[in-house]
Amino acid sequence: MSTERTNQIPSGRARHHPLAPPAWLLEGLRPSSAPIPWAAAARAGIAMATPLAVGFALDEPEYGALVSMGALSGVIGDTADAYRMRILNIAVPQFFGAIGVALGTLVFGHGWLAVGVLTLIALVSGMISSIGSVASVSGLLLLLDAVVGAGLPLPQPWWTAPLLLSVGGLFVLLLTLLGWPLRGRQPERTAVAATYRALADALEAAGGPDYEERRQQVTHALNQAYDLVLGRRARVHGRNPSLVRMLAQLNVVIPLVEAAPAVHLRGTPLPPEVAAAVRELARAVEQARTGKPVLELPAPHTPAERALDAALRHAANIVYLAEPDLHNVDDRLGRPAALTVRARRAVREMVLSEASWRYGLRLALCIGLAQSLVSLIPVERSYWVALTVTFVLKPDFGSVFSRAVLRALGTAGGLVIAAAVLAEVPRGWWDVPVMVVLAALIPAFSAKGYAFQTAAITPVILLLSDLLNHQGFDLIRPRLLDSLIGCAITLVFGYLLWPESWHSRIGDRLADTVDDAARYVERAFGGHPETEAGRRAARTARLQARRRIYRDLSAVRSEFQRALTEPPPTGARAAAWWPLVVAVERIVDATTAARVRVNHGADAPRAEEVASLITDLHALAEGVRSARTPAQLRPASPRAENGASVLAPVRQELAAARAIASPDH
Repeated sequence: MSTERTNQIPSGRARHHPLAPPAWLLEGLRPSSAPIPWAAAARAGIAMATPLAVGFALDEPEYGALVSMGALSGVIGDTADAYRMRILNIAVPQFFGAIGVALGTLVFGHGWLAVGVLTLIALVSGMISSIGSVASVSGLLLLLDAVVGAGLPLPQPWWTAPLLLSVGGLFVLLLTLLGWPLRGRQPERTAVAATYRALADALEAAGGPDYEERRQQVTHALNQAYDLVLGRRARVHGRNPSLVRMLAQLNVVIPLVEAAPAVHLRGTPLPPEVAAAVRELARAVEQARTGKPVLELPAPHTPAERALDAALRHAANIVYLAEPDLHNVDDRLGRPAALTVRARRAVREMVLSEASWRYGLRLALCIGLAQSLVSLIPVERSYWVALTVTFVLKPDFGSVFSRAVLRALGTAGGLVIAAAVLAEVPRGWWDVPVMVVLAALIPAFSAKGYAFQTAAITPVILLLSDLLNHQGFDLIRPRLLDSLIGCAITLVFGYLLWPESWHSRIGDRLADTVDDAARYVERAFGGHPETEAGRRAARTARLQARRRIYRDLSAVRSEFQRALTEPPPTGARAAAWWPLVVAVERIVDATTAARVRVNHGADAPRAEEVASLITDLHALAEGVRSARTPAQLRPASPRAENGASVLAPVRQELAAARAIASPDH
């Protein structure tokens, strides 16, 4: 998902030439600005060309092609940064892929039995895809490899293909892990340092128009760093000083993040020494420095400046501390549960989830129709129809509609490359250098967008299919026809027949976030524990609530980005909600700033004022939940404000949200 500018309101109302392509299509065809992962490109070229070379050397090109096909799955799944996560992202999907190709091989040539088995596999694949990112890729490979096994005559006995595909995936994993001894801890440390750098950028922009966008980058960096560090912590048994130190360095970012909204609301820039000091802390984290920190900061004058100064000095002490106290590291999010506990919880939630069953049934329906069609009507290279359905019908990867269109366009572009290769390059050892180039394009093009990824993968699969079936240039036209049939099945039976797939859910999710904001206000100002333990517990609960809100807002932004690529009217309706999303973010920021001011000497708000604000937020949430567009909201009338209260900025932001929701806006 590409990064959006949160301080701008996307709009699909720009005037353009009537013959120009629609905005959602242009957005999908616009290359992303993400950098090309050169290391991944080199690794893909080696991982997929080496098996072909070995196969030609042993006079078993079919075996080499299957190993290379398994390597392709590993290349697609290698998307994580931390090495321990990369093991999961590559090894676990390979296990499910081996099960899939084994089942597909067993039903190859069995007609309607194959249709029934693939439909059942599609149901399971769709349901497990709702668990998480690793499960999503695992479900994808389970179904893809089952379709390949049921559609291609693979080497016998039945266990040969699963074994060869697994060897290819494990070869990619081996190449990936070669750098672990030197860089095993770098992804986590780099993520923590990136959080400090993002915070420095936000502080540098405080008081200016770019602050909102920079604050979003801080949230993203903080989420990613916590995911990496806590994910690693969940798999480490016993005490690990390196891990504890990184966790402590990450935790002390929280007070700095809390202080940022307060200094932004002053409306004036901070002295440049503040951002420079935070960037120096980022370098200290990255280089694992120890010793005594030297900070040259201007004297603070306001409560917001004092809060930031105290948080920054405390962060410097922790960053440079060699061995934090193993018994005194406050894990703000809590230690993750054991892997077996989380696995059981995920399976239970999957089985009881309506959304999981709904997506599984959508995928099963489309796969069943695709396989039934090719069983009733002779379609050359028929397995590609079901492959297209599987690739396109992944709503967790983006808009199904736009993916179907981009898939067709990407396949057409990939066929142009494949036609040149199959027509001009003689089969044999020349396939090895060609595969080096084509495989390297997959990570490079994947970073640019879905259509580009499809254009890169298509010639690779065609070349490998040719080594298995020896059909050469005759594969080109059937492959395009199969892709169009698969896209049509997906659009009609996996998209148009399921209204919830093309209706935006931003309003519902945003309403939940506004309710969370009300609970956050209640936790921030609703109680005054008398004991130190009570105050510490209240602070932890408040921090957890705040992090949950920002994660919810991140999910809303992802849903918005997905919906924006849908054709009208869904895309336009999604864009209409965006100003209110930004307004809710500002309410949360203002609440955090108010809490910081109270912590540093400002008067706490009265209980009646807190209660009325909570009531107004819940009323706004209810209105958002019941309206299809912001224009249908009927916000409550603004209440009288106490201008001297710390909650006055929160009231102002809530008034702005009401103004956005007003029918007259």
